[in-house]
Amino acid sequence: MQLRVLKAGTQGEVEAGFAALAQLSTDALIVGNDPFFLDHREQLVALASRQGMPTIFPFREFTEVGGLISYGPSLTSAYREIGVYAGKILKGAKPADLPVQQPTTFELVINLKTAKALGLTVPHSLLQRADEVIE
Repeated sequence: MQLRVLKAGTQGEVEAGFAALAQLSTDALIVGNDPFFLDHREQLVALASRQGMPTIFPFREFTEVGGLISYGPSLTSAYREIGVYAGKILKGAKPADLPVQQPTTFELVINLKTAKALGLTVPHSLLQRADEVIE
């Protein structure tokens, strides 16, 4: 197995990256956790679908728009924690005194429609572990 790292920070670079993946005969893709990718999730999912590329994404929001699988922290839970922190600060807490927190809620979401379109069978053991299966 060979791991290749491609970077993209613009829509054009995303498209060029997918073109490079096709030329490299890539079998699968892992999309990293980056706000740029979240903002361009429809484009990423569409390009992966067009190339028939099995792809795992960092957040459920990708799977909800047609991505194959996502595994990562819950953005809803993270936003809730941000609200709690903002409330503490508004009540007088010093930000420097608040502890750094890491995500505690992670979600595995599988889109069976996409799996079927890619001609993939998702193992039953993985489906059982999923927090949500989109059918």
